[in-house]
Amino acid sequence: MNKKGVIIGVVVIAIIAGVAASLSSTPAETVNLDMTRTHGTISTAMGSPILGDPSAPITIVEFGDYQCHQCYNWFHNTKPAITRDYIDTGKANLVFVDMAFLGRDSGPAAQATYCAEDQGKYWEYHDMLYNTQESKIDGGWANTERLKAFAFSMGLDMELFESCLDSGKYSKRVQYNTQQARDHGVRGTPGFFIVGPDGQQQIGGAQPFSVFKQVLDPMV
Repeated sequence: MNKKGVIIGVVVIAIIAGVAASLSSTPAETVNLDMTRTHGTISTAMGSPILGDPSAPITIVEFGDYQCHQCYNWFHNTKPAITRDYIDTGKANLVFVDMAFLGRDSGPAAQATYCAEDQGKYWEYHDMLYNTQESKIDGGWANTERLKAFAFSMGLDMELFESCLDSGKYSKRVQYNTQQARDHGVRGTPGFFIVGPDGQQQIGGAQPFSVFKQVLDPMV
């Protein structure tokens, strides 16, 4: 092989190695993820832990931003009834997938939930964010200092949490989730896909419980 061929071969190998490293870096950032986990056409591999019975026949996939006020409204006004009638009864489960796009604090807030997940407290931290959300986007309520204060108030190991958040350990996880939202035509939050045995239906916005019931009941 001539010198030119050797150089080209080395470059090709380097490119392949780089791509492989970039692909492998994402699961390496996330602990105990099932990279094959999908619900309908949506990869939920990097979303939240499953809330409810993983074997439930219906999965509600929620795309949300922690600074989204309509997400706040859905969390307080609709989710409790869905939890009571469908999740707690084993008829459905729920997966939250980040669409962190509203402001500079949206990404770190989403990352913080996964830092809490490292300590077994994903849903507790998720709920904390929606219970303490303030109306102004990037108003400071979800800045890094407040995110750490939330973790402290929950009794998390602060050395582990701060190291996780400051390093951006889960930044690519959040980016992946946000891209899933865009790939599925979600243009605003909250956005939902109800995935059942025979397909999936999309619901846009913070719709009332009655709208979800109309979609869910025929699937049960």
